[in-house]
Amino acid sequence: MRRVRYIFDFSDQLMMLIFKLGGYEASKPELAAWLAREEEPGFVLCEDEKLARFLNGLIIKNRGPKGDEPPEPERVLSNNMVLRKLKIALNLQADDLLEILELNEFTLSKHELSALFRRPDHKNYRECLDQLLRNILDGMEKHYRKNQARTPG
Repeated sequence: MRRVRYIFDFSDQLMMLIFKLGGYEASKPELAAWLAREEEPGFVLCEDEKLARFLNGLIIKNRGPKGDEPPEPERVLSNNMVLRKLKIALNLQADDLLEILELNEFTLSKHELSALFRRPDHKNYRECLDQLLRNILDGMEKHYRKNQARTPG
């Protein structure tokens, strides 16, 4: 969540709005604890269900609501689900994701990529390992932050 905030330069207020869109009223202290670095005092790991609400809220923010109520969040999130939710929220196609990975000098075939989005019981399902998700987030950072003006201090 901290990476997504950095990639898109979301303010605390926007982060709280995204949580609200996902069906959770996050408090400022709660948000600060989730966004702290692991080594900082006060760090609290965001539970999967709350992270799912945040990602669902990001989808609603970017794509609009599907119904009157936010979707029911998953209680356990895999890296595959996180990747799927980011893909939906950012309206990314396979070629977009492959380009994002290339920015981080990470190569994946279209078949390998599509295996990440299959049902876990499908014979061609592939688990999204931490390293792959990190490479995607690093590539997203390079892709989405490249156009942000960096003014000299």
